Amino acid sequence: MTLCLFWVKLFTFSLTLRLFYSYNEKVGKEYDPAKKEKGKRNGEKKNMYKTDIEIAQECKMRPITEIAAAAGVGDEYLEQYGRYKAKVDYKLLKDRADRPDGKLILVTAINPTPAGEGKTTTTVGLADGLKKIGKNVIVALREPSLGPVFGVKGGAAGGGYAQVVPMEDINLHFTGDFHAIGAANNLLAAMLDNHIQQGNALGIDVKKITWKRCVDMNDRQLRNIVDGLGGRMQGVPREDGFDITVASEVMAVLCLSSSITDMKERLGRMIVGYTYDDRPVTAHDLKAEGAMAALLKDALKPNLVQTLEGTPSFIHGGPFANIAHGCNSIIATRMAMKLGDYAVTEAGFGADLGAEKFLDIKCRLAGLTPSAVVIVATVRALKNHGGVPKAELGVENLAALEAGLPNLLRHVDNIKNVYKLPCVVAINAFPTDTAAELALVEKKCRELGVNVALSEVWAKGGEGGIALANEVVRLCEEPNDFSFSYELDMSIEEKLEAISKRVYHADGVTIEPAARKQLETLTKLGFDKIPVCMAKTQYSFSDDPGKLGAPEHFNITVRNLKVSAGAGFIVALTGDIMTMPGLPKVPAAEKIDVDENGVITGLF
Repeated sequence: MTLCLFWVKLFTFSLTLRLFYSYNEKVGKEYDPAKKEKGKRNGEKKNMYKTDIEIAQECKMRPITEIAAAAGVGDEYLEQYGRYKAKVDYKLLKDRADRPDGKLILVTAINPTPAGEGKTTTTVGLADGLKKIGKNVIVALREPSLGPVFGVKGGAAGGGYAQVVPMEDINLHFTGDFHAIGAANNLLAAMLDNHIQQGNALGIDVKKITWKRCVDMNDRQLRNIVDGLGGRMQGVPREDGFDITVASEVMAVLCLSSSITDMKERLGRMIVGYTYDDRPVTAHDLKAEGAMAALLKDALKPNLVQTLEGTPSFIHGGPFANIAHGCNSIIATRMAMKLGDYAVTEAGFGADLGAEKFLDIKCRLAGLTPSAVVIVATVRALKNHGGVPKAELGVENLAALEAGLPNLLRHVDNIKNVYKLPCVVAINAFPTDTAAELALVEKKCRELGVNVALSEVWAKGGEGGIALANEVVRLCEEPNDFSFSYELDMSIEEKLEAISKRVYHADGVTIEPAARKQLETLTKLGFDKIPVCMAKTQYSFSDDPGKLGAPEHFNITVRNLKVSAGAGFIVALTGDIMTMPGLPKVPAAEKIDVDENGVITGLF
């Protein structure tokens, strides 16, 4: 018996060492705890590993023409933006209509914590892992917003050795899509105010204007403003405000459009306000959709780049997941499915937000059926859900891990039993994970009939994603009975309750009086048979960001309802969600710089 325990302990120790040193195998810098502690004592801010941007800048990128050729994109569809990025004409979809669609794989995650989960990193690493085992695979991701890049969250190009490049371009201006979306949004705002200034033939009530201007930056100062000041010729004074560009309905429209004609029609249906007798006023009423579509015609084309390992990657569109539907464009996803046998995409934040909207809104409107779902978690983040502060997450704590595991298990249960899709849990490995902690996660997931795969893509790239890739390939061959969490013929209130009870596991919904009045108005206008987009905190299943883990016995409070008639869904605002974030006390922008050679530092 004693000999048996000795071998068990030896195996546990060796497995822990393997995880610990795998992170340094590619980085080429041996971890030295004493050096790290000395650095802390001396107030140094040295990282023991290469930063994401350092790894990305060392990558020998292939010309985008080679990436396009490998993906099966002919020169006639390619519009180059320099040597390493290009747009792909949406006409390719029409010309490839007869080709069977590839398998669609969705990557989602647990509710995010300060410890990090690595959803985009896992998405990229999984794609590279599929490529490693000989599969024809394409990635489809969202574009990062400048607001989070300069704020607190950072960008969205992956991390470590599982990134898309050129990461600086992707995280900054890229191909100008967001600028085009902001210009189209603000053109409509200008035409709206000009119509009022020039006589207001439509009878628009300035107190009932719902359309806001936008800018792709976190700027709380612009949330609520008064404009049109300075005299009769300077406009009509009124209360106004800005949204961040990724919260604009124009962004949602672009991402949900199937063609330029469809986009123009959706733009025309967008409601900008109401008349004195409560009739909705649309962009079409203002004759704005044609000019807006002209600004957006190139932005509608997906952007093609590559991973560090040369896997073709579409990055296109980027609506926020907590205040919009949080998915990349339908055109990019369909293009990935037409070009690859496997298309790997992601949804924003945790599965309660991102996966729910991907499945209930995007898949419903686009007619897509995922073949498999990957749910990303880290042991560190699960311990955080179990009550461990960030500073202590590196210490083994099985009790806290078990307390935090219900968050992961609830997401797994939702995907498996609400949406009826095959899924796998991907544990994004950290050096501090112990064999006992990993075994506990695997045991609890297996009790739900779901496998666990260790993902080491941050340190090893595609090589570290092979185990996950093999499990995903297996899952894609399993039958699934994909279903939605609610049906469209339900009332607005019934849809709110279905999402709240089935996905969030709330007791019910509380609709505040103002929202109740809006609900009645939207029902009278015929908007009660479209999907619902819940605007909720990403940090909790509830609408209270402080309730971590898997909270119970709570209600979801809906304080505002508005229709995005062009996008085709109703937005339900809960909690304290704002459509214009603010910068943190120490913005990430303070650490970003560029040298005399144009080399950017501090981006991550």
